[in-house]
Amino acid sequence: MPHIPFTGTSYRDISYSIPWNLFLLTLGALLLATAINGIAIPHGFVTGGFSGLGILLYYLFPVITPGIWLFIFNIPIFALGYFTISRRFFWYSMYGAIMVSVLLEIVHITMPIHDAFLAALSFGCVAGVGLGICFRSLGSTGGTDIIAIWLNQKFGLRIGQIGFMANALVFAAAFATLDTDKVLYSLTAVFISAQVTDYILSLFNQRKLILIISSKPDEIVKQVNNHLRRGATILYGRGAYSHAPKKIIMTVVNTLQIKALEEIVFSVDAHAFVILENTLNVIGKGFSKRKIY
Repeated sequence: MPHIPFTGTSYRDISYSIPWNLFLLTLGALLLATAINGIAIPHGFVTGGFSGLGILLYYLFPVITPGIWLFIFNIPIFALGYFTISRRFFWYSMYGAIMVSVLLEIVHITMPIHDAFLAALSFGCVAGVGLGICFRSLGSTGGTDIIAIWLNQKFGLRIGQIGFMANALVFAAAFATLDTDKVLYSLTAVFISAQVTDYILSLFNQRKLILIISSKPDEIVKQVNNHLRRGATILYGRGAYSHAPKKIIMTVVNTLQIKALEEIVFSVDAHAFVILENTLNVIGKGFSKRKIY
């Protein structure tokens, strides 16, 4: 992927500012380090990706800590981020990876959780939030995260799902060396983490795609424009039974505007037909901006 230079608009956007991205990466790394040192290791869990491989090797060879293993594994993988995504992504990810490694060395807060399932649930939530925060920056925490973002940018695959699939080899090795119950709890924790990661990434981007079939489309569109300040597109269709031509209104609103839209539609046409669809993300004016790593 070619490197896309900054524009003036990008510099004015807080999501592209250096302090904001460093803050997100630092906070996410802190949550990850807390989840690993405070929950995973005390319960004998294995996490995913390179951190999981580092923990597994730490269990086998405790001389080298997980933070050092993680830093070693990250060295070759950064070439992928440098040559296929962007230099900006490379440097942010380098910072994120270093922060995770450093915080793994200095943050040792053991969470007072005794039940293994509750520990797996807690780890998944804390680590998932940490990863989601990191992925909202223009970088990552290195390792398999770089592969996940590359596949997301190239093929549109969901980052949390990619991370879960990338853990197959780590858990295959864990089954061969660790207690089966602990490995299963670890799988549960990583699965929850992947779901929470995807939720955090889509938390502020969820919109509703609305299709409205009505005999008074022009009046509905006018009300939507005036009261909701939302645009709309007219699609031309035909009734399957009546064969009569119809105007179908397509618009996108946020979740807080759904009830207001319903009031507008059914106050104009009580016999209107409304279809609501969840969308993972909407990119464009008035909604999310396209993210360029």
